Amino acid sequence: MHIYFAAYSNRQINELKFKLVKAEQEVTALEQNVTRLEGQVTRYKSSAENAEKIEDELKAEKRKLQRELRSALDKIEELESSNSHLSKRLEKMKSSRGMAQTP
Repeated sequence: MHIYFAAYSNRQINELKFKLVKAEQEVTALEQNVTRLEGQVTRYKSSAENAEKIEDELKAEKRKLQRELRSALDKIEELESSNSHLSKRLEKMKSSRGMAQTP
């Protein structure tokens, strides 16, 4: 019985050693996976921060361009109004010349 128990214990010890090695391998694989994922998180964070910076720059550029557009549209409106006024004055001058020349 003692020999049987010793053999049983050796077999059990060997099985536990095998399970321990497998568990250590799994832990190592999981640690490597964690390291890889942490690297990805760092890259994604950096990429997201860069994208936010670019977005802020684009928003600022858009606001600047919208101000320039409003200014240009105001200038166009001002010039069209001036052009209309000058055209009316020119027509008045032409008509008054025409009247002055007719006897």
